[in-house]
Amino acid sequence: MLVDVETVTVVRGEAELYERTAHLFAATRTELLCAANALRTWMGTHPRTGIAQHPPGLRVRKLFRLSTLLDPRWADHARHMADHGADVRVTAHDVNETIVLDGRVVILAGDESHGPRSYSVITQPEVVHGIASLFEAAWRAGTELAVHEARMAELRAFMPGVLDALNEGWTDETAARALGVSLRTYRRRVAELMAALGASSRFQAGARARELGLV
Repeated sequence: MLVDVETVTVVRGEAELYERTAHLFAATRTELLCAANALRTWMGTHPRTGIAQHPPGLRVRKLFRLSTLLDPRWADHARHMADHGADVRVTAHDVNETIVLDGRVVILAGDESHGPRSYSVITQPEVVHGIASLFEAAWRAGTELAVHEARMAELRAFMPGVLDALNEGWTDETAARALGVSLRTYRRRVAELMAALGASSRFQAGARARELGLV
């Protein structure tokens, strides 16, 4: 069992993370902060993932990467959380995948390219404070979920056709004609999609979409 000492403990995989931190989640009473580039990051980490299962009075703040919410399934999940009391914001930037418990404990998701993903569990106060400050800066720069949803509803409906056009290598004129929109509208949608995916080129946008399983 982890104890509240000034230390950093590294664990491997979600099962071990839950085994070593379940008591920390259970003891969280004031605020739980979470930042993720993909909702699957923390899936299976612990059984209390449902917002309704959190104790009364616990403030939950979730910050998600915008490209994750282009997938309707994850967008529905985020809305469900917001409907049940979580504060949810969206950012167009990559975030440090982080959980902060009551300002006392930080869990950082690490590398997953060499076997089970590593997680660093940090209780050293100065480090926890610094990481929490980074979360707060990202939170302030984020967009509230309701505002994001209003902006993205039309793009989400348009996204499959744009991604198909990019993957097929169609000219803008051909793609606009196939999608039944003006050339200006098509180019605007491509620019919006690139921004949503954090891509600097159309090729990168297509690649990022494939990585995220959007195509």
